Amino acid sequence: MTWSVRFAGLTALAALLATACAPQTSTNSSSDKDEKTGTLRVWLFQEVGNAPKEKVVDAVVADFEKAHKGADVDVEYIPVDTRAQRVKAAFNDPASAPDVMEYGNTDTAGYVKDGGLLDVTREFGDWSEAKDTDPTAKRSVTVEGRLYGAPFYVGVRALYYRTDLFEELGLSVPRTMAELASTARAIRAAKPELYGLVVGGAYTYGAMPFVWANGGELASGKSGSYASGIDSPQARKGIKAYTSLFGDDNCPAAKCAGMGGNDTISAFAAGKAGMAIGGDFSHTAVEAGKVKGKYAVVPLPGVKSGSIAPAFAGGNNIGVLKSTSHRTLAVRLMERLASKKTQSELFDAMGFLPTFTDVRQQAARREPFVKPFVRTLSAGTEFVPASPAWAQIDSSLVLPTMFQEIISGKKDVAKASEDAAKKMNAAFGSAG
Repeated sequence: MTWSVRFAGLTALAALLATACAPQTSTNSSSDKDEKTGTLRVWLFQEVGNAPKEKVVDAVVADFEKAHKGADVDVEYIPVDTRAQRVKAAFNDPASAPDVMEYGNTDTAGYVKDGGLLDVTREFGDWSEAKDTDPTAKRSVTVEGRLYGAPFYVGVRALYYRTDLFEELGLSVPRTMAELASTARAIRAAKPELYGLVVGGAYTYGAMPFVWANGGELASGKSGSYASGIDSPQARKGIKAYTSLFGDDNCPAAKCAGMGGNDTISAFAAGKAGMAIGGDFSHTAVEAGKVKGKYAVVPLPGVKSGSIAPAFAGGNNIGVLKSTSHRTLAVRLMERLASKKTQSELFDAMGFLPTFTDVRQQAARREPFVKPFVRTLSAGTEFVPASPAWAQIDSSLVLPTMFQEIISGKKDVAKASEDAAKKMNAAFGSAG
């Protein structure tokens, strides 16, 4: 998943050490060349307010070129929205492909199936910093036990709430999902012009914590043999808990059924809601809104008191293309771009949450607003099935359609989840 809202504030990037362990050359590249000089092409995502990211990357590139005489690095920033077409063309035409690229972590399995990403399992294992990688982040570069890149940053969601409203109405911060629902309705009853907890029928990753907290799963199995779990009794309990929030007593279906994640954060930032489920990456938008100075963030509560609902671990990775003719250099550059120093500086510059647990703890000490998101990550996160079918399931809006069918009253939870499971299984089956 790729996040587009960032906050600025750049600190200087210290020079990276040039003593990284040289990766061992293996034979899983589609190119039989491993040139030690020449130009390495890099594709990174264009962010909203890209200049701070460019400054960090420029420093990494300068240090890399200094350490590798005769090697030049050409960085191109590509639009996130058109990445699918660009990447597909690159896989089909190695001559136009980059050596290293940034990609959304939900794209991993599909890119591996397409034969585009280099297997870097051995190099990742030899990389001294890799031992501190968050397990879920590592899972996002793993397909059938093999690694196809290095985690670049991670993003999770938590509960934003209006401190002024909670004080005025004498409300306590919810400690369970049941309390979350009752608190949302209390806000709506007292302030009918506001949403209690603003939710969206098209907000898949805001809804999934309700499914996971109730013991449900998106799917079970492993690549090549996934089966949907969205129609299990546990998943249905979570779906019911989420869809019950769409009503005149909290977030009217007529207004909220079509909302996505950005819509819910925009509503909260504009002072139209008492609570919202937003990411660390939503911080800038909320700070720029009417509720600045009047809100706080806590982990989204789970079913049991004091528990934290599992969140989706979104974010991006850095990988090497299988077609590279600069295999050794490309892997070294991947490690530099995904290193602890670079991730720390990208946090300062852009708000990207580091994928290294120790670097993330340091970031939380520097910036207190990060703490609830770090707590959420530490409590355990979830990820999408490592199947190329997920891209099809996601793009065809299987889960939003399910939620909206329930919200509109067109189908009950059992029928809507059964139909969604059939669609998911068809996609898993066709993906092989």
